[in-house]
Amino acid sequence: MSAEALVAKNITKRYNKFTALENIDMVVPEQSIYGLLGPNGAGKTTLIRIINQIINSDEGVITLFGEKLHPNHIGLIGYLPEERGLYKKLKVGEQLIYLARLKGLSKKEAMSKINDWLLKFEIQSWWNSKVEDLSKGMAQKIQFISTVMHNPKLLILDEPFSGFDPINSQLITNEIINLKNNGCTIILSTHRMETVEDLCDHIALIDKSKKIYEGSKKQVKEKFITDTVTLTHRGEFVLTDNINEIIKQERLDNNTYQTSIKMSPEVAINHLLRELTEVTEVYSFAKKTLTMSEIFIELVKKNKNE
Repeated sequence: MSAEALVAKNITKRYNKFTALENIDMVVPEQSIYGLLGPNGAGKTTLIRIINQIINSDEGVITLFGEKLHPNHIGLIGYLPEERGLYKKLKVGEQLIYLARLKGLSKKEAMSKINDWLLKFEIQSWWNSKVEDLSKGMAQKIQFISTVMHNPKLLILDEPFSGFDPINSQLITNEIINLKNNGCTIILSTHRMETVEDLCDHIALIDKSKKIYEGSKKQVKEKFITDTVTLTHRGEFVLTDNINEIIKQERLDNNTYQTSIKMSPEVAINHLLRELTEVTEVYSFAKKTLTMSEIFIELVKKNKNE
């Protein structure tokens, strides 16, 4: 069983009569990518600011790597906010050295780590460029480097792919995976559900200031398995049992087809599979699971109706 990087218990934050967070519990396993999800205004940014000690909670406790959250922990955290904050008039090199020194690195350490990252991204020539002269995507790369160059144990990324084209999005994705593989724990807040699908090990969904779901991605996927099976197979066929229903059947190429079948609750899946093997050559067969985007919408809808 993995250790816990961050544990939040009963985190509550109010602004006058408005409750931004209400009794939030959260457990982030060490060396995992943890998706923090929710609609706009759900309370995600408030929680992230509390973890970063930008604001304090009114109630509750956060522990980080087994210790109660303390100002000294700021050096263990890397935070990439959705609203970026580089100094536009400073040169790239000067800015990165300044930010590295704030994180406790010596000038020599800062120079070494910054050069390594600039070399990795093939942007060494930007050292003397002012931020205001960079494109949005270029500035985002510098912001990412400023977030990770001190080797944080906990990395918090709020919409990290904003401003990136697909090639650079993949570049940042690869670096996030490398950081995780090298021991970093990552909290990822994003509206890109395909990113959650590809990267996250665990998720928590916050809606209207409350946590409405938390678990591993595997658990949430298993919870939302549908009564629909999808198969690829040879040729067309019809069902003879008059119980299960073919929803869709389409040709993929040559004589290969894909068919979706809505199963009757009265029929065991093995019974259906036996019938299918009698009427067609089955290449693949699986129960349909909702995508993370579909699951997100289902959970939020359910919460609104409760």
